[in-house]
Amino acid sequence: MNITAKITRTAEVRTTSNGKEVVNFGVAIRHTFRNKEGEKISQPTFFDCAYWRTPNIAPYLTKGTIVELSGRVSPRAWIDKEGNLKAGLNFHVTDIVFHGGDGKQGGETVKKETVKTGNSTSVFAGDNDDDLPF
Repeated sequence: MNITAKITRTAEVRTTSNGKEVVNFGVAIRHTFRNKEGEKISQPTFFDCAYWRTPNIAPYLTKGTIVELSGRVSPRAWIDKEGNLKAGLNFHVTDIVFHGGDGKQGGETVKKETVKTGNSTSVFAGDNDDDLPF
């Protein structure tokens, strides 16, 4: 499945009990339509994302950035501390393509460049290929 979404929660790197690192972040997509009365209705869908390939991408997954994600979705359900039933969607990310955002990281403007993350080409801040002959 592919989705294009805005990052709603800046990435955090976590380490599992067996020592494997995972990048967790949140995204949202928005479905907008008009109802019978002509009112514009906007319905967001939120996903909790997990990316297992490399933790090095985490600094670039910042709130407000638009990303295209490939992977699979799975539902989850749990009971919160007050005993209420909750549900959510997990997105197990295999590829990330950056489409932009505020262009800043930590208050500084970031130059976007192309690199490989999985099977697709993506824009990745911070690489500088000035030594290329073209």
